[in-house]
Amino acid sequence: MKDIRTLTLPELTIWFKEQGEPTFRAKQVYSWLWQKSAVDFNDMTNLSLELREKLKMSFSILPVQVQKEQFSNDGTIKSVFVLHDNHLIEGVMIPADDRATACVSSQVGCSLSCKFCATGFLKRERNLEAAEIYDQVVLIKKQAEKSLGRPLTNIVFMGMGEPLLNYSNVLQAIEKITSPEGLGMSPKRITVSTAGIAKMIKKLGDDQVKFNLALSLHAANDEKRDTIMAINEHNNIEALVEALNYFYDKTKNKITFEYILLNGVNDHIQDAQEIVELCRRVPAKVNILEYNKVEGADFSRTDAQRRDSFVSYLEKKGVTANIRKSRGKDIDAACGQLANKSK
Repeated sequence: MKDIRTLTLPELTIWFKEQGEPTFRAKQVYSWLWQKSAVDFNDMTNLSLELREKLKMSFSILPVQVQKEQFSNDGTIKSVFVLHDNHLIEGVMIPADDRATACVSSQVGCSLSCKFCATGFLKRERNLEAAEIYDQVVLIKKQAEKSLGRPLTNIVFMGMGEPLLNYSNVLQAIEKITSPEGLGMSPKRITVSTAGIAKMIKKLGDDQVKFNLALSLHAANDEKRDTIMAINEHNNIEALVEALNYFYDKTKNKITFEYILLNGVNDHIQDAQEIVELCRRVPAKVNILEYNKVEGADFSRTDAQRRDSFVSYLEKKGVTANIRKSRGKDIDAACGQLANKSK
């Protein structure tokens, strides 16, 4: 049976009309699915029992479910989510003083093989459907409300997979999350992170998206970036500069460069100088991330003194740079660590 959540409101309306039902029922069902996040037709209590049975006979709902939760000492919650076909993905609820952030996945596995990322060691199985991305947000939202007593404030597409290789479903999910007919969250509270696919970054500009864009940079010259991120061979720094400026011209959304410091690899002052030069060409700020140990990856973390010198250099040159502390390291929930170890 067709998953009802793959239907648009006009398509739902046509179905109700064909069934001889009042077309306003389509809006009621749509509201149950996307505003109230119902995953069972029995919950749709303003519909008659007969109509609910008709829906059950015609459609399925394929919800994402929590298979396992892990709780970090710092309040982070990592979830293993099971999909209808038994594939597993991971998502994280990240608490902070003034916010609660959902880190969600966009693919089962990943095809990009970035050498510092645990997901990069996995095979890409498939793209997530829009509803599967939406469900992660709903489930993590409930975790935030239960554990923190406050609502979810932010969403980052920084979990498993490359969002721009699942472009249509990611944008559909964000539409459902931000729409007044959906969860009604502000797109300004959403950040989509990409390893850097130039033509799709331009497409985001053409579509004039309202959410924020982050680029996983990790090296500001092609030779070094090629060695740790294979995608750079076909999407080099020059192509990304052009695409990011195109995106900025179309949206006026400032870009964030994410930069994991890898000891002895990309943490020299020369590397910082190259970031400064890049930030003179692209309107961007920089988030400096700690490296988190990944099985199979031969990297180590830059020490605090060297990290602080790196950041200090950027700031002296007028680059806005923030150090992002890793959360959930004790449960393998930190940046780059999502790999379905519990599978």
